[in-house]
Amino acid sequence: MELVYVTVVGAGIGLLLRYLLPGREVYGVALLPALGGAVTAAVWVGLTWLGWKADGGWIWLAALGGATVASLVVALVLSRRRRAADARELHVLSGGKA
Repeated sequence: MELVYVTVVGAGIGLLLRYLLPGREVYGVALLPALGGAVTAAVWVGLTWLGWKADGGWIWLAALGGATVASLVVALVLSRRRRAADARELHVLSGGKA
């Protein structure tokens, strides 16, 4: 049952980061919440298979921390790379050389 709770909280972290970080206009509204939920669930299940107990605080910290880090990295890298790709494409389409 805790898997459901932690996955929803991980998706909420992704949603919160979507609106706190710049560059959100270059990727979809569901990307970071879906990523946060998926990473949280994967980390949680992996750690329970390794024997971590659901009533311990460390498993919550690891699962939610993984969602936070993954969402941060994807949001920052994706927005930077998308802006650069758009600028290159605009240059090519406006008559510049590739």
